[in-house]
Amino acid sequence: MSTVLLVAAIFAALGLGFAAGLLFCTRRTQARQVAARTDAESIREEAERESRREVETARREAELAAKEASLRIKNEAESEIRDRRTDLARLEERLESREASLERRETEVERERQKLSGQEESLRLRSEDLVSRESEHLQALEEVSGLTRADAERRLFSELEAELEGRLGRMVRDRTIEAEENAEREARRIVAATMERLSSEQTSESTVKAITLSSDDMKGRVIGKEGRNIRAFEAATGVDVIIDDTPETVVLSCFDPIRREIARVSMERLVKDGRIHPGRIEQLVAKARKDVEKEMKSAGRQALYDANIRGEMDNDLVRLLGALQYRTSYGQNVLAHSVEVSNLCGMMAAELGADVKISRRAALLHDVGKAIDHEVEGTHALIGGRFARKSGESEDVVRGISAHHHEVEMETVEDVLVASADAVSASRPGARRETTEIYIERLRALEKIATGHHGVDKAYAIQAGREIRVMVQPSEVDDRIAAKLALDISRQIENELEYPGQIRVTVIRESRVSEVAR
Repeated sequence: MSTVLLVAAIFAALGLGFAAGLLFCTRRTQARQVAARTDAESIREEAERESRREVETARREAELAAKEASLRIKNEAESEIRDRRTDLARLEERLESREASLERRETEVERERQKLSGQEESLRLRSEDLVSRESEHLQALEEVSGLTRADAERRLFSELEAELEGRLGRMVRDRTIEAEENAEREARRIVAATMERLSSEQTSESTVKAITLSSDDMKGRVIGKEGRNIRAFEAATGVDVIIDDTPETVVLSCFDPIRREIARVSMERLVKDGRIHPGRIEQLVAKARKDVEKEMKSAGRQALYDANIRGEMDNDLVRLLGALQYRTSYGQNVLAHSVEVSNLCGMMAAELGADVKISRRAALLHDVGKAIDHEVEGTHALIGGRFARKSGESEDVVRGISAHHHEVEMETVEDVLVASADAVSASRPGARRETTEIYIERLRALEKIATGHHGVDKAYAIQAGREIRVMVQPSEVDDRIAAKLALDISRQIENELEYPGQIRVTVIRESRVSEVAR
């Protein structure tokens, strides 16, 4: 029993002790929480006070920076104002100095003006005195000489005019002779140097082509039954087929060089093929026509290369240029002549400092009108010029083409060079040929034209027709009329005759007086 009570007392004591301990811990925890809250509140208040102090510090620093910036700007503005005032002060000083200088100059100018006024008055008085004396002297001279002033002036001027006319005439004559000699000497040098630099072959061509046959039997096949092959060939090509007694030869004749070339190619292919009948003839002629067209274009492009022509050229113009290889002038191949003229003209243009490009281009195209002159009315120079303009060539090139036979007025040195190079190429030895009858007929026509003018006594064609010398009667033809006579004869020759190169007309007026001493 006592044990139980003891145990119960122990448990009761333990319960009381636990309860007391729990109460103590609870109170202690509450006390700590209160202390913690107090500490936290104090810390928060301290942080707020610190933040307010930092904000206040930043505000004060910003105010100080603003005050410093304002003060700096104010100081700078005051400094600039002081500088501006200093500059204004210097400007005012300079203006005052200039005003003072201007005042001094005005004073000096006024003094000079007054001085000049006095001098002018003095000069006026002296001039009046001189006029009075001159009048007195003139009156005395008129009384002594018996001539008025106007008569004396007229006599003096007439004498001076006569003397000056004589001097000017001699000077003009001397300068003209000197210029002609220098120009002729320089022209000969340039032409000679150009011809030495350019050498080219000369070949003569005719209006007929001879085709060699493999045998005389082939001649019969060419003729065909009752001549039907020849008729078909002539109808297809437009040429004349001449078959004579010459063995193994057929001759093709036509004034049109292109048709003649087409006929030549066709006939050679027919002879080589052996199948000769109208259908085959038409087939080969059509093919030959296309091949000749291609050959013309190829020849035109080769001519551009040989003549060193830069830049593009219209295809139709290139084709006409290539067609000139089948055209001849007095036996001279026109395309070879055109290339030679282009090279000659380019060299002379380089010697004289002219436009080489325009000179070469105009010279190469100068005879392009000959390719179509049998189809279009007009001279080949004007036809070529019109076609070149239509093909987009420049006016300088067109004028060089049109003026090379003086049918259009020459305006530039390039125009003259084209005509000169054309004459040089045509006058090369062996370049052109004429029959004896045509040559003699041309010489007679030259002399007939010259003797048909009034006042002409005799006329002689010399230097193979390159010059005609006209003897006039001095009593009927003076020097002025002689110059006009030479021009009229040259114009008539240009209009009525066809000739290669140029013809010089020389009019000779000679007076002879003789007496016999006895």
